[in-house]
Amino acid sequence: MVEYRIDRRSGVATYVQIVQQTKQALRLGLLEPGDKLPTAREVVEATAINPNTVLKAYRELEREGLVEARRGLGTFVRKSLSTAPADSPLRGELDAWAARAREAGLEREDVAALFTSVLDAQFADFKGDV
Repeated sequence: MVEYRIDRRSGVATYVQIVQQTKQALRLGLLEPGDKLPTAREVVEATAINPNTVLKAYRELEREGLVEARRGLGTFVRKSLSTAPADSPLRGELDAWAARAREAGLEREDVAALFTSVLDAQFADFKGDV
């Protein structure tokens, strides 16, 4: 089950953070078709956010066809976005790289900016990116 972490200082709307984290879990294979998302009540208890915010995020995911709400049962994953499983060797390499960046004194924001710039350069020739 996914555990949502809300960063109130990020400037990103809370419901968008929930959508993004759900999609990340789907991409990493941490959530698979048939898995149940936490109830709105569980998310509210864990994050201290408004229940309507959770419901808005779940409606957005449902609109995108990623989840489906089943009355009285909960919200369930409909399809996966997984192409790179969480145990991918690439993840290990990226983890080692991030550790080296941290040891070199880079802050989280520095690492994110560096990684984003590399992604932008690598995927610049794909439509919709950059």
